[in-house]
Amino acid sequence: MTDLRFATESDLPTLMDLINRAFAVEKFFKKNDRLNPEATREYFHRGRFLVSEQQDHIDGCVFVELKGDRAYLGLLSVDPARQKSGLGTRLVVAAEEYARELGAHHMDLTIVNVREELPAYYQRLGYAISGAEPIPPEMIGPVTMPCHFVRMTKPLGKARESSLRKSPATKKANS
Repeated sequence: MTDLRFATESDLPTLMDLINRAFAVEKFFKKNDRLNPEATREYFHRGRFLVSEQQDHIDGCVFVELKGDRAYLGLLSVDPARQKSGLGTRLVVAAEEYARELGAHHMDLTIVNVREELPAYYQRLGYAISGAEPIPPEMIGPVTMPCHFVRMTKPLGKARESSLRKSPATKKANS
């Protein structure tokens, strides 16, 4: 059984390693790892990482940041050995519910245009393309081909009664 909880500061090295392994598929267009220790800490202090844990092993995570009545979902990462198992979808659904609980009415995300498999994945989850924007160089590092962000968004609706905040795994993480 996989448990979901919020990350603690002690999880940051494990999260950075997981995210960099999951984003290794991007090496065809960028030179650096997705995150370094400083960037990982910056994300941690800006929002929340929701993590999936199985037998004390973190095998997935997603970042959520509240921005007014909108939330941002990013860094969806699943251990390469667990990809295509439904874990990524479970993390997205949990992140959306958490954002609803915080009062967000929409969830936004950005994907890199050269990751051609990603629009269809997020569209199956209810996201629609809403625009494009340049990628800040400090966010992605040196790239080997022209690329940009594709912005996607999804209306969230209202929070459900049984919420992530009330689950035993996240109660423990919030204590």
